[in-house]
Amino acid sequence: MPITLFDHEKLDVYQLELSVIAWLTDLFEELRDIKGARLAETLDQLDRASLSTLLNTAEGNGKRVSQLRARFFDDARGSATECAACLDALVAKRACLAKRVEEGKARLARIVSMLTKLVDRFDDVPGVSRAAESRTSSSRRTRTKLGGYEHG
Repeated sequence: MPITLFDHEKLDVYQLELSVIAWLTDLFEELRDIKGARLAETLDQLDRASLSTLLNTAEGNGKRVSQLRARFFDDARGSATECAACLDALVAKRACLAKRVEEGKARLARIVSMLTKLVDRFDDVPGVSRAAESRTSSSRRTRTKLGGYEHG
């Protein structure tokens, strides 16, 4: 076991995110030589989303303000669900079978669950979920004549 120098390295979710990146590395290697399915974009997005999950978790854990922590953990959660969608896209493009991505999706589902608990723990708005908060703030926006949005 490597020495942990940073607090984020002690998080189970961070370690699980690292295991997903290792799992994806093997998948990328398997799919490297497949031609014709336009996989490069999907694989690039999957790689970036998996790194985003890991990096947002690490950065969020380093924040001292609870709401900032919650925001980074929420962003990490969004990136983890993006990874799952990319795996679905690989199956839809017939690059691999659904059975091949089951393990990765199961790990991602666990990550999303863990990050959801972290968001709930550090979100300073008691009794209000992030989803309800987003709906409330977007309903307060009004469209301007130029097509942009203005808060009001």
